[in-house]
Formats: sequence, structure tokens, C-alpha cells
Amino acid sequence: MTKPASPPLPARIESAFADLLRELSSCGHQASTLIERARLPRGCRKPLFFFLGYIAKADGRVTEADIRYAETLMKALELSTRQRKKAIEQFRRGKESDHLPLYHGLKLRLMARVWPGPALKTAICLCHGAQVIGQPGKARRYRCEDAVDQIGLPITVSDDIFESYASKVWIRSTRTVNKPTSYEQACQILGVTRRDDLDTVKRTYRKKVSACHPDKLAQQKLTPSEIAKAKDQLLVYQQAWELIKQRHRPL
Repeated sequence: MTKPASPPLPARIESAFADLLRELSSCGHQASTLIERARLPRGCRKPLFFFLGYIAKADGRVTEADIRYAETLMKALELSTRQRKKAIEQFRRGKESDHLPLYHGLKLRLMARVWPGPALKTAICLCHGAQVIGQPGKARRYRCEDAVDQIGLPITVSDDIFESYASKVWIRSTRTVNKPTSYEQACQILGVTRRDDLDTVKRTYRKKVSACHPDKLAQQKLTPSEIAKAKDQLLVYQQAWELIKQRHRPL
């Protein structure tokens, strides 16, 4: 059965939205970078962080990735210490809420009728927040759609944003590294030889691991797909090291 076509967006939204999606793509699908470039009016901050907290709690608990993303947005918005405290308070209120109060997002909803840009930027930030731990499940996606509707935008806006992430971020690379099954393969993965002693192999292994360790990745502006690939590579390094430890015999 063919899925019915979505109704076209109003003309006032279509043009601005297309420009923002292009800008998001040029930013590597990092909403915080988009906000650094395109800015966001002060009046958007309160609903933005409230909705982010609401979305983050969709699965019952807020992850470290959700918190890091909120902090990244605060930095992108160049919030002062006082403004950060207000943003954190809104995030806390959002995660404690089981529903969206009608008054939240009212200013954005009214603004969207004549100036959709701020609402669209907020929607992009919310959709990004919904997928910080990967392709969002139903709970996160539904909450995100509720928030997008609350700020006066058609639900198809969130569909288009998620589709953009699906085509550019969620598609994993077809090149995968297989688990090593022989001593030679393990040595190739770590860049060592059979003649290297175990201490040398261990030092090389630690250097490889440090380059793709989650703590180091968290400090870099990487896309979710890049982080996933780095984690896969980390696993293979660990598997190679375990194999070498088990089978190493001094020459």
C-alpha cells in the first residue's frame, strides 16, 4: 500500500526551511554549529531547553549524551552564567513533565505565522536532541513531534529533518572491520609484527585505543555515525589485543 503524500508546507515556511536544511548539511548535521552561524532569538531559549528535557526523558532516563548536547547548545548560544542556570532549570522542568503545557512555546507559535525562522531552528535543535544516541525510537520521536507541533509547525517538518539525518548520519559505512580470527590478522590490525615482544604490542595497542576512546570522542565535534565507527574500531582493537595476549609466545 502506497503511503499518502504529505501536504506541502506553506510557502512562508518552505523557503526558509529549505535554506536551513542546506545549512544544517553544510554544518555536518551538527545543530549547535548551525545555531552558532544562524543564531537564535533570546525568546526561544526557554521553550528550547524545556522541550529538550521533555524529549530526553522519553525512555525513562536522561543519558549523558542528552546532557552533553544541552551543554553544547548553551555554549553555542553564548549563555552567561545566569542564563545557563535558567536553561538548566528549564531542562529539569521538561524532564519532570509528563505532558506539554499549552503555554510553552506560545511565543514561538505566534511568531511562526509571520517569521518561521526561529521556530524552524528550534525544531532542528529538538530533532537533533531526539537522535543524540542514534536513530530515535518511537517514544523520543513522538515527544519530539509533540514539541514541534507545540511551536506551531506542521509535523512534516520533523519528518523532513529526520529524513535528512537518516540519509546523512544514520547510514553506517559499508566498510566494516571484521573480528580477527588469527594471530596474523590481530597483528595487522594493531600494526605490529609477530617478532614484537608483548610490551611493545601493549604500548601500540594503548596508542590505538586512546585515539578512539569514548572520553576523547566526547571532546570532538563528531557526527553519530563517526562516533559509532570509532566505537566499532575500538572493539576490534580490544579483540586483537586479547587474541595476541592469549597466543603470544616469546621468540
